[in-house]
Amino acid sequence: MKKIAAALLVSAAVLLTACSASDSSDKNKASDEIQKKLDGILSSDGELLTGELENKTIKFLSTWDINPDATGKSVPLELALFQQKYGGNIETKIVSWSERYEQLAYSINGGEGIDFFPANDFDAFPKGAIKDMFVPVDDYIDYSSPLWTDVKEANDCFMWDGKHYIICTDVTSDCIMIYNRTVMNEMGFEDPAKLYSEGKWTWDTLKDMLSKFCDENESRYGIDGWYFEAGISKTTGVPYIGLENGRIVNNMRNSDIERVQNYMYDLYKSGYILDKSKFEWTEHPEFIASGKELFYPCGMWKLYCEKSQWSSLFGDDAFFVPMPKDPEADEYYTPSGINGYLMVKGGQNPEGVAKFTECKRFSVINQQVADIAAEQFQNDYGWTDEMMNMKKEAERLSLQNPVFDFYAGISSDITLILDSAEYGIRASMAGTPWSETVDSVYDTVNQLIDDATAE
Repeated sequence: MKKIAAALLVSAAVLLTACSASDSSDKNKASDEIQKKLDGILSSDGELLTGELENKTIKFLSTWDINPDATGKSVPLELALFQQKYGGNIETKIVSWSERYEQLAYSINGGEGIDFFPANDFDAFPKGAIKDMFVPVDDYIDYSSPLWTDVKEANDCFMWDGKHYIICTDVTSDCIMIYNRTVMNEMGFEDPAKLYSEGKWTWDTLKDMLSKFCDENESRYGIDGWYFEAGISKTTGVPYIGLENGRIVNNMRNSDIERVQNYMYDLYKSGYILDKSKFEWTEHPEFIASGKELFYPCGMWKLYCEKSQWSSLFGDDAFFVPMPKDPEADEYYTPSGINGYLMVKGGQNPEGVAKFTECKRFSVINQQVADIAAEQFQNDYGWTDEMMNMKKEAERLSLQNPVFDFYAGISSDITLILDSAEYGIRASMAGTPWSETVDSVYDTVNQLIDDATAE
């Protein structure tokens, strides 16, 4: 989540704290060609999008804007559909990352009528439901309808007091392993993508590759990056902090969590993790392109930029695979992310938010619209067909067996503890055995959960 925050801060710095209203200017609308295609699709296959909107404006508070920016990237198709089907538009109040919740509180208390807020970062729920910042969406979203069927199970994961709070429009892959195929070939390694297709991409395979590649004397390092430890952990299928039957559950003493933490500790002790203390505490993804580094685990968003940018870090022959399978897990679990939103208390247009999210769902499940989106994506980011297929596969895995962790969504104190490289989830990759970590913070985390839910 911190990785996402860092990326969004750049956007916030550029856009400044201001309101960005969707207007009738060309930059906020799809091209004539796309509009024509969407009109045809809506005419022939748009029966899932029904009704009309009296209030056509929805207000969004975020560090980023759904409306297109000045970079020339394509208009999101869900926005284009919202405009064409309902005449809708989005007004965005851009805020800084650190002031999101303060600004949200001001907006709620001041009757500003902010309608929705992003859920992608997993830090808004369940605390936002507990603190009455957000409202249930069940009166506006029918998760049993054909639009929502394939994400109903995921949405059922975001219930509090028997009500749905997050509108999860699609499940994404939250962490992948980026590598360079040329480097793999030069080392005589099987391509991880091939290993994955053969069912052989596991913790054990990863560790074997690292053991053969890593040599600090030769400036060859195994794994680099920040905040990827939770991504490896989720391959067990067990979150650190879960939701079960409407209750927050602390799984830090779970045997699978202990096992994955011991695995990560062993990677560290074996010298397979880049020692950032020798590089002024900075990561070096560009080592992937130069052959100095084998894997860079992170969110797929790291590749959501022009090819000249991602290839400068990872090389023209960059590729990626899902996180390796836990060899003892009953299913292939991977870290799951979401695209989604929450309805804000005091919002003036929940119906509009519902229609917008239905447009997003339509863009996902309608093959014609999905094909247009894929073409736009490839044009914007220079991905190959093979990369697009692997993206779909990673997202299929995440949807099939979703693993959501709520440790960032309860209180800032819990997030601070569990995100720590000194005494949290990341400590094993910094040389602290998990037994020491869990003994030192388990009871504190339990108390903080009790405090948060008692409010």
